[in-house]
Amino acid sequence: QVQLVESGGGLVQAGGSLRLSCTTSGRTFSIYHWGWFRQTPGKERRFVAHISRGGTTTVYADSVKGRFTISRDNAKNLVYLQMNSLKPEDTAVYYCAADTQITSRTSTSPGQYDFWGQGTQVTVSS
Repeated sequence: QVQLVESGGGLVQAGGSLRLSCTTSGRTFSIYHWGWFRQTPGKERRFVAHISRGGTTTVYADSVKGRFTISRDNAKNLVYLQMNSLKPEDTAVYYCAADTQITSRTSTSPGQYDFWGQGTQVTVSS
């Protein structure tokens, strides 16, 4: 079982920035694709960003392009989501997730991910 732990959420004013982090104690961190999703009450979990195993491919939801950046540090077993120019509509619980598929792919659906963190709350005030 792979356990993921997110951190870095909080309350920020519109226009501000936050950086979310996600780590796992597993030694297989570097072979996974990673993603970030977010969810608001009563809504489905929605894709935010994806980074490939090697870090060479990143994909973003249209709503966050140009504002959010996903990155990874395999040496530290960390994946990040840098969030700039935050808007009230970015308010949600943010989840990191690991896709253990061996083949290269772009994973934007929750069903493509095998392990999930517990989530961290991000609140953007207007």
